[in-house]
Order: sequence, then C-alpha cells, then structure tokens
Amino acid sequence: MFLLAFGLWTYFLWPTFIYNIWQSERSWAAGSPTAYLVVHLVIAVISLVLGTAIGVLGYRALRAPNR
Repeated sequence: MFLLAFGLWTYFLWPTFIYNIWQSERSWAAGSPTAYLVVHLVIAVISLVLGTAIGVLGYRALRAPNR
C-alpha cells in the first residue's frame, strides 16, 4: 500500500509544483526559459517517472496472489 500511495502522491504533488515553477518570474528572461526552469522541470520529470515506476510496483504487489 505504501508504494501505491507514494506513486499517487507523486501525481498529486509534482504537477502543482510544475505549474508554480512555470508561473514564476524567475523561470523566464526575455521570453526564454532560464536555467532555473530547466533544472526544475528535469527534476519534476524524473520524479514523475520514478513515482510511476514505484506506483506500478505497488499495484503489482497488491494484485499478486498470496504465496
């Protein structure tokens, strides 16, 4: 259950973070993305990928027959 909850929490947390970073005045300079935006987007994407993998593991563990 913990792994599945962690995966779901990831999808609750990171999209909000991405939205807030995207709206930040530090993310854009003269219409171009700054290093601040790029670094945080990379972190968010990696976290979403890892959260997905962890959530899938948790789901598969719950669905596995008891041995």
